[in-house]
Amino acid sequence: MTPEVISVTHGVVGYDGRPVLRDVSLTVTAGEVVAILGANGSGKSTLVRAVLGLVPLSAGSVTLFGQQVRRFRQWHRVGYVPQRLGAGSGVPATVAEVVASGRLARRGILRPPGRADREAVAEALRAVGLADRAKDPVATLSGGQQQRTLIARALAGRPELLILDEPTAGVDTASQEAFAGALRGFATDGGTVLLVAHELGPLRPLISRAVVVHQGVVAHDGTVPDPAGHHAAPDHDHVHPHGPEEPAGLWSTT
Repeated sequence: MTPEVISVTHGVVGYDGRPVLRDVSLTVTAGEVVAILGANGSGKSTLVRAVLGLVPLSAGSVTLFGQQVRRFRQWHRVGYVPQRLGAGSGVPATVAEVVASGRLARRGILRPPGRADREAVAEALRAVGLADRAKDPVATLSGGQQQRTLIARALAGRPELLILDEPTAGVDTASQEAFAGALRGFATDGGTVLLVAHELGPLRPLISRAVVVHQGVVAHDGTVPDPAGHHAAPDHDHVHPHGPEEPAGLWSTT
């Protein structure tokens, strides 16, 4: 039997008394690549944040690798790429330095980086097509390249589970193709992926299962549905104003 990596059981989340997730249940098993789809405000990004313990459930439960998320401490097993956060953040760091920070959850803050850390960083940079930009300041990269840097940072920790919140939203085609290649390699090596998207693009062939969230409930769980209406337009874009900002600690170290 394939082990469960993520399990959400009858999850309920609300903001300011307004329900966002209503009795949501979801299971992701090892090796799956699952896309969470839905319209703006449907609750899909809130579901990901609940999985990570970034927003509390008012009812129901979440487990990661069989352990209640509130007690989960093995964050080196999870790589997280949040939505629309620039990799630069005004810090004069190089691409390699940002990616290297993804090793902290695995090696700890006090131990200096070793050969395994350097190899993991180099491998992650190659996976997203940025090996030639390793020494460049992150601030000099395009938005898509900065997002690729964040994915490389998550991959550098060599997690078992990769969670991405709209990784391709608003980025160029080259970056979307690089994302697809990196995720393909991760999944081929046995990794599990949970990603939020409103348009899959080059990622579509990688998706083993799609979960559509509509008005806070799971409306579909199965094969990837065809886009319809304005969501099918290539220039369609949206953000998620209903959720709080993610605490910096988790995404900067996993």
